[in-house]
Amino acid sequence: MLDVNFDLISGARVAIVGDLMLDVYLTGAIERISPEAPVPVVRARDERHVPGGGANVVANVLAFGAEVAVVGVIGADGDDLREALRSRGLTDQTGLVVDPSRRTIRKQRIMAGQQVVRIDFEDLHPLDAAIEQEVIARACAAVAGADILVLSDYGKGVLNDAVLSAVIACANAEGKPVIVDPKRRDLSAYRGASVLTPNRAEVVAATGLPCESDAQAHHAVAAVQAASGAAVLLTRSEKGMSYYPVEGDILHVPARAREVFDVSGAGDTVVAALAVMLACGATVDDAICFANDAAGLVVGKVGTATVSVSEVMEANALAHAHPGRDGALVARATAVEACRRWQAQGLKVGFANGCFDLVHPGHISLIHQASAACDRLVMALNSDASVRRLKGATRPVQDEVARAQVIGAFKGVDLVVLFDEDTPQDLIKALEPDVLIKGADYTVDTVVGADCVIARGGRVLLADLTPGQSSSRLIERMAETADHV
Repeated sequence: MLDVNFDLISGARVAIVGDLMLDVYLTGAIERISPEAPVPVVRARDERHVPGGGANVVANVLAFGAEVAVVGVIGADGDDLREALRSRGLTDQTGLVVDPSRRTIRKQRIMAGQQVVRIDFEDLHPLDAAIEQEVIARACAAVAGADILVLSDYGKGVLNDAVLSAVIACANAEGKPVIVDPKRRDLSAYRGASVLTPNRAEVVAATGLPCESDAQAHHAVAAVQAASGAAVLLTRSEKGMSYYPVEGDILHVPARAREVFDVSGAGDTVVAALAVMLACGATVDDAICFANDAAGLVVGKVGTATVSVSEVMEANALAHAHPGRDGALVARATAVEACRRWQAQGLKVGFANGCFDLVHPGHISLIHQASAACDRLVMALNSDASVRRLKGATRPVQDEVARAQVIGAFKGVDLVVLFDEDTPQDLIKALEPDVLIKGADYTVDTVVGADCVIARGGRVLLADLTPGQSSSRLIERMAETADHV
């Protein structure tokens, strides 16, 4: 499990310098072949603008809740990129240097069920001297106010030799760590950086060495380190990540992705997550594990995307649950985000609640019926304080963590969440489930939260009861047995 003080993220500040882009997704449907040429005709439905390249690193850092100072070059046509960044929370855009001689880099993807074609708009000519000096000045100013520096190099010309040398020197003088997402083949240009984050293809391109097996990767990374002098976090697709410090043991972290829809921008997420974690004082091991979980989540989303801290915490909790456990205890905010994500995927979310102090066959039957009525099941448990108010000072027999572990181990339970109130009304309003499950000893009119669920088009399921089953009766029998011993 991660041992990170996530409350420190809001005070962390990351400087990001590099190639900024705008990713445009034009989505439509293919309905016919063009009469002009044997190509599909896409009927456009909507268009979405997303920060890309180094700007996607910015979006990811902001999504994690940290602060950003970004420096890069845009054209006079950069209003769309500015707005895309502003919509992600970047209000300070003083580091965006305008070069009237070039267009803002724009990657336009035509999507019709899958990516049909990508069109790139870019002017790849060297920075003139005045623009170069302005980039260096603004970058060094950003470094001075930051905890860590990220260099996002997409090979588009902003991070030329002069800029790299000057900005890395500024960071070294300030004692600030430097993380580089590299694209160059000559990795000596990054000397002075703390960590490089290449993928396998980038290592192969830079070294000319194979990088598939552990032994091959070790040999190739040694060449990378000889050139750069930096630690290396190698992303290895289905093999996860491997961290090679300058000195010390190698750390291998297995891949977390459960479904891969799109790998666009996954490297940006890794760099952003690593930077944010290190900026708020996490150990290198925890920072890498956090970055690995974040990457596993972002490739499950369509297009260039971001993830939140609560999503990563949920993924980490699930990854470290005991064998056979389907559901993990998560915070209310994490449960809300999970429900929104599932519903966006067209899945029906079910909700059942109770104290579940001593689990008996009636509880098992309820869970089975609830799971069968939905695609994802959230089990809500009264907290210890809530149970005491409802059932007296001697209850619960098992504390809330133990009860959550037991319920979370049942097949079909996807998440467990606690509520401290006497009823789950507020939690139901927050989660907005599609199916609300309660025992048949209730009526629809007496089920807490039924009105909220029905008003949203959901339904209430009254589960069949198992006769003679009660936690309170079990506890009474235990007490009577103890009295006669």
